[in-house]
Amino acid sequence: MSETEKTVLVTGASRGIGRAVCVKFAREGYNVAVNYAGNQAEAVKTKALCEEYGVKAVIVQADVSDYTQCEAMFEKITAELGGVDVLVNNAGVTKDGMMARMSEEDFDRVIDVNVKGTFICTKLAYRGMAKKRWGRIVNISSVVGLTGNGGQANYAASKAGIIGFTKSVAKEFAGRGILVNAVAPGFIETDMTGVLSEDVQSAIRANIPLSRFGKPEEVAETVFFLCSEQAAYITGQTLAVDGGMTMV
Repeated sequence: MSETEKTVLVTGASRGIGRAVCVKFAREGYNVAVNYAGNQAEAVKTKALCEEYGVKAVIVQADVSDYTQCEAMFEKITAELGGVDVLVNNAGVTKDGMMARMSEEDFDRVIDVNVKGTFICTKLAYRGMAKKRWGRIVNISSVVGLTGNGGQANYAASKAGIIGFTKSVAKEFAGRGILVNAVAPGFIETDMTGVLSEDVQSAIRANIPLSRFGKPEEVAETVFFLCSEQAAYITGQTLAVDGGMTMV
């Protein structure tokens, strides 16, 4: 199967890591399905960046925590691009706050999007991958899923849950030729880190062995590697892209 015959679906792809992943796969010849929840203008920009490499790209709106919306998304991708060969579960939200004051609604929303959304999209992608007996799934976790973080009990729980989900599904899907792995980014230069004050950013960098934040493109390169034939003997793993923050 040549790269030009493959399609990648990236959830939460309107900007940041999701956009970088889309562009990387487009550069490598994949057709790209750009999922977004609310920011259509940015999704259109991602689509245009992908099309610069001569591939087909479509934008598909869906809240990944909603099964019906996701079913419609997969139907559109199948109709326009022939199905999903590679799935990158990147969509995620934060609702930070100290646990003692965290509302049930804020806890539920983070779990619904980050964990349930990963489950729904994986379930729907499995159908086509199982028929082809080939597929790649990469779930975007976070270093806080490995270490925890004050003020992010809901987010850390969701990202740790994604790691456990990845390992379980990797065992279930291996017999069908479907590899499932996770990537755990550290502090990456995105909108989320851009709002931090310079003092806070400096304090964070002091705890990173490489003394800098990562770039979205560096995460994208790792995601693509896990979907390439060079990684054909890797499944059920979590690869931290964090400048050495969580080395053991």
